[in-house]
Amino acid sequence: MNFRLKTSKETGERLVSLQATTGLTWNILSRIALALSLRDPSMPDLVENKSGVDINRNAMTGEHDYIYKALIRQHAQRNVSDEEYFPDLFNAHLERGIVLLENEYKHARNYDKLLLNLLKMEV
Repeated sequence: MNFRLKTSKETGERLVSLQATTGLTWNILSRIALALSLRDPSMPDLVENKSGVDINRNAMTGEHDYIYKALIRQHAQRNVSDEEYFPDLFNAHLERGIVLLENEYKHARNYDKLLLNLLKMEV
């Protein structure tokens, strides 16, 4: 069982930038990014470039790890092994989702409007 993932350099930079502008911690930003990625029915690309932020599984998913795994399994529409779930698929969704989150922030132009836009999104 893998307990760490490493993001791409670009995602690491996006996390740092979004944390500085929103005041949200990287783990909260990552969870929002994961949710945004799961809205897209296509499978995200696996991460090849892993030279960014090092993330501990427990800090990311904590006691709700089984929920995150169930969401990713449901999205993939198949059984996903623990090794595939974390770090591979989790990281792939994080990578895609952080780009979506950054775009949402740029569109909103501020933290309050970002939150309102996220709340208004349809499931």
